[in-house]
Amino acid sequence: MRRPFTPRFAAYVAAIFVLLGLVQLVGSLLFYQAIDRQSLSDDHARRVAELLVVSDRVHAIDPALTAFTMSTRHLAADVAPAPAVRAPARIATLERIAHRIVEWEPSLANRSLRLATRHAADGKQDLVGSIRLANGTWLNFRSRDISSMWPVALRATVLTLGTTIILIGIGLAALHILARPLRRLTDAAEAIGQGRRVAISEGGSNDLRNLAHAMNVMQDRIERLLQDQARSFEAISHDLRTPLSRQKIAAELIGDEELAQIVLSSVEEMEALLASLQRFLRAQHLTASAETIELNPFVREVLAPFGDRARLIEGKEGRVRTFPEPLSLALAALVENAIQFGDEARVTIHGGKAGWTIAVADAGPGIPPRYFDAVLDPFFRLDEARARDTKGFGLGIPTAHRLMMRFNGHLSFANAGDGSLIACLRVPETVEA
Repeated sequence: MRRPFTPRFAAYVAAIFVLLGLVQLVGSLLFYQAIDRQSLSDDHARRVAELLVVSDRVHAIDPALTAFTMSTRHLAADVAPAPAVRAPARIATLERIAHRIVEWEPSLANRSLRLATRHAADGKQDLVGSIRLANGTWLNFRSRDISSMWPVALRATVLTLGTTIILIGIGLAALHILARPLRRLTDAAEAIGQGRRVAISEGGSNDLRNLAHAMNVMQDRIERLLQDQARSFEAISHDLRTPLSRQKIAAELIGDEELAQIVLSSVEEMEALLASLQRFLRAQHLTASAETIELNPFVREVLAPFGDRARLIEGKEGRVRTFPEPLSLALAALVENAIQFGDEARVTIHGGKAGWTIAVADAGPGIPPRYFDAVLDPFFRLDEARARDTKGFGLGIPTAHRLMMRFNGHLSFANAGDGSLIACLRVPETVEA
């Protein structure tokens, strides 16, 4: 089963993209603001230069038409006997504009030109000025909004921001596509770590192909090791059962009934140990196909061999597509463990659309929560919580855990209110065919 994609790496990359975009945006704003300031100064200087030259000509033709002709949406003009600006302001921006006016119209170099700024009603600053006309009157003018630095910068901001968003989207899409083989390899590595066999496609760049090939070779080696391990144990088990059978026969010939019973008990315990170890090793390489089952009758069938010592307390009806053989082996191992250490097994079935859980509760002393992880390890014996005279290798819980890991299930534990242990199997599920 493919694990959900967690876009943590993509979020980090997106954050880097955003940071780079912000740096670019701030730099662009500073750049365009400087350009805008210079452009505005030139624009005001050009307007004033044109006004002054044209106004001289219009005033020479008809003085009454000067103010009306020279007033526009951006610039207001009128003729008065006194200047609106009594003395020019000593401000660097205004001096630069005055210098640019003369550059635009050198004929104005010897004219009495006075510039200043005035606050407008909307909070902006206007450029105001006065220049003496040929007849001694003064042409007063007002060029609106000299303080604005944002017409070009605002457009540049929007353009840069839009470009940054588009580039982030393209970058994340490309990252998603480029990282897809890595995510597949990550999923495969996680599945291999849980004991599953995964067919990894050896495609992509050379490095990815080499990595995929190495993982496939590793899987083959692990599978061969497990098979060799299983075959070796089968051979050892077969060889051990022969002398055990002879001991059974010899025990029947012993005249002392108590001694014969001790020998038979030892033989039965050794056979149980071998069977437990065999089930654990089988869980390492078991393969199974998914089937749709009815959980309630399925659980009852698994509990049947244990008789009255295993009871289905609450069995919610439900259909699920799962792996029946691994689930039955895991449940049987937990029930056997509950009976061995807690005298009985009380089984309940819970779940619905969010998933199904089979809980196995015993009547034993429970396990301290700090040991919940340790009991998953093979051959771990918790003598503090369990009796010291219990039989077995302690492979029931590890066997169930390995089966659930390999088939996408889960095993967890909790202690009931009376102190007994509850083992919860989350039923492995697959998509309905």
